[in-house]
Amino acid sequence: MNLADSSTLTTTLITRGYRRVDDEKDADLLIFNTCSVREKAEERVLGRLGEVYQYKKKRPHMKIAVVGCMAQRLGEKLRAEVPYVDFVLGTDRVFELPDVIEGIEGTSPVMTAFGHENMDMIMPSKETSFSGFVTISRGCDNYCTYCIVPYVRGKERAHSADQIVGAISKLVDEGVAEVTLLGQNVNSYRYGDTDFPRLLERVATGTGIQRIRYMTSHPKDLSERLVDVMAEQPKVMQHIHLPLQSGCNRILRRMGRVYTIEHYLKTVEYIRSTLDYVSLTTDLIVGFPSETDEEYEQTLAAVRTIRFDGAFMFRYSVRPGTTAARFDDDVAEEDKIDRLNRLIKLQQQIGEEQNQREVNQVRHGMVEGFSRRSEQYYRARTEGNKIVLFESQRPLESGTVVPVRITSADAYTLHGDMMRVN
Repeated sequence: MNLADSSTLTTTLITRGYRRVDDEKDADLLIFNTCSVREKAEERVLGRLGEVYQYKKKRPHMKIAVVGCMAQRLGEKLRAEVPYVDFVLGTDRVFELPDVIEGIEGTSPVMTAFGHENMDMIMPSKETSFSGFVTISRGCDNYCTYCIVPYVRGKERAHSADQIVGAISKLVDEGVAEVTLLGQNVNSYRYGDTDFPRLLERVATGTGIQRIRYMTSHPKDLSERLVDVMAEQPKVMQHIHLPLQSGCNRILRRMGRVYTIEHYLKTVEYIRSTLDYVSLTTDLIVGFPSETDEEYEQTLAAVRTIRFDGAFMFRYSVRPGTTAARFDDDVAEEDKIDRLNRLIKLQQQIGEEQNQREVNQVRHGMVEGFSRRSEQYYRARTEGNKIVLFESQRPLESGTVVPVRITSADAYTLHGDMMRVN
């Protein structure tokens, strides 16, 4: 979502006469679009701000803007801590940056008030020449106890289905073959009579887009109807990112997740029984306040049972302003690290075993370019959002979909042979 916002902001600035430069030291304006989900993300921003200060000392006219979630959370405190930052714009005010720079009446260097966002300004954005992001909703109403997002992104609000379908059709006209529908919780999307399964149907049948992805899902809102639509519509890629967070019901309640491990397992069972093939990924947190060794083992047991294709795994860290920040952070740091390392090791093993099941299967990958390590191999993304590397005897354009027979795999990457297309 931050990538999509950055692209929209870039487009807005370009229409106002700005142009991008290749090297940050040559810029008149540096923009940091920030995340607050984890403390580490904010620490990285502060570190980068320290690094670019050298450019501003040499070129005093350079302006530095910090926008997005970290700006929303800290506001004036950020300028007090980093006084050479010129502009601080929260999540509802990001796209007003050109007005702020030009000093238009009613703007100020620090703006974090909610209720000013113009949803119509949040246009679809190209990730590459062949793929794009389309924001269908913003904000979140779930208020999980560990999560800062509802406080920095605000309440959930949605684009109309007509606007989303029109935006995707425009991207198709510009050569985009694959779109990712974005929202903090796409499953809870609703605009008028259109819910998320119906929106997915409209995008699949009412536009010329070739491939559709979406993220992120919440287990409490992922419906059987959505899974049915995925089975019915071949344009919808067979990948679901479904954050579990914990395998322990008591910890899930304390996290404010409002589902049980039993509900999650039932959802996974329906997904796998309905879809011929699906790649299932997740988010997991270990060391949440009061988590015992036994409760942590329940998470390991859930991972062994569900067998995710991949996972983003974190040890709990306090986010000021959240409900969980008032809890006693009583799991020792060394225990958090040990639990995380054990979980990572388990998931790597399962991920590799899941990828071995891909061997001898034919997957259709969208070419993204050459492998990062060697131009001998092309890199493509399969229906299940997995990277496959393969050779080709002819040049391939990015955005081309090619059939690849998987020949080998490790925990993170598939390898294959491109099949001949008649």
